Amino acid sequence: MDKVYIEGLTIQTTIGFYQWEKEIKQKLVIDLQMGWHTAAAAENDELAKTLDYAQISQEIETFANSNPVDLIETLAERIAEYLMISHSIPWLKLKIGKPGAVFNAATVGVEIERGSRS
Repeated sequence: MDKVYIEGLTIQTTIGFYQWEKEIKQKLVIDLQMGWHTAAAAENDELAKTLDYAQISQEIETFANSNPVDLIETLAERIAEYLMISHSIPWLKLKIGKPGAVFNAATVGVEIERGSRS
């Protein structure tokens, strides 16, 4: 299976457990790999037969801002489910980092893998 990917997508959204976090937007950095058979799109150079990473990038930001949660674990699960259903993606790996969340770490976050690569 081929992969379509988005790396280093930076979004601003409301995320966090503490009350002060619910009142501000924070930066998240997202890396996404999506399993996809790209040969059909490549055959006739058709965007409609592949995953439009520009559209998906916008959908991720819109989804995150429309569905605020406390934990990035929750956000990761919900984004993965949304993308897999709405785009019929059979497999994905999603990494969400929250830079600056821990004083002496460049970033902290979660990485999940869902679906089947076959």
